[in-house]
Amino acid sequence: MNIMVVLAHPVRASLTGALGEGARETLAALGHAVQFHHLDAEGFDPRIGAEELAARRSADPLVERHCAELAAADGIVIVHPNWWSQPPANLKGWIDRVVRPGVAYDFAKDDAGKSVPVGLLKARTAVVLNTANVPQAVEQSLVGDPLEALWAKVVFDRCGVKDVRRRVFAVAATASPEQRAAWVEEARALVRDAFPAG
Repeated sequence: MNIMVVLAHPVRASLTGALGEGARETLAALGHAVQFHHLDAEGFDPRIGAEELAARRSADPLVERHCAELAAADGIVIVHPNWWSQPPANLKGWIDRVVRPGVAYDFAKDDAGKSVPVGLLKARTAVVLNTANVPQAVEQSLVGDPLEALWAKVVFDRCGVKDVRRRVFAVAATASPEQRAAWVEEARALVRDAFPAG
């Protein structure tokens, strides 16, 4: 299988970075072809300009490469921290520029003549690994779970990916080395379960 892994965190040695690297290593060990992207290391520009928006394609070869890989992916892994109940800016920009009409979804008319989204992605399963510095129960009580809504409902459901598996690892800032290692192993297990060796 072709699996696209997208990591968004400026510090590769962070827990988030370790989760992304663990996912990449696990998928490769299972025999999958892995397209691994560390957005910060690649210098991915999150800004979408008026010309790109109107053209529905980008003059940036990196963006076009990501689009092609996303369209060809049999599975997707997204790894990022929870910052203000949102992904980091470069990952939000990645959604804007890569998970776009004509690549990940498009619009069609329903029987009533209304425009409805139609998913275009080949992938049927996505795994989202989040780190957070607020316990999930606290986040839920304060604001619900905006990241669950973003990934499962707004992004992947629209694009035709119905099997979305998400795990939050918290509290990252105070985790011991032993806890971090255990979380990385848990992430590896989640990825193995989602994308078994073929």
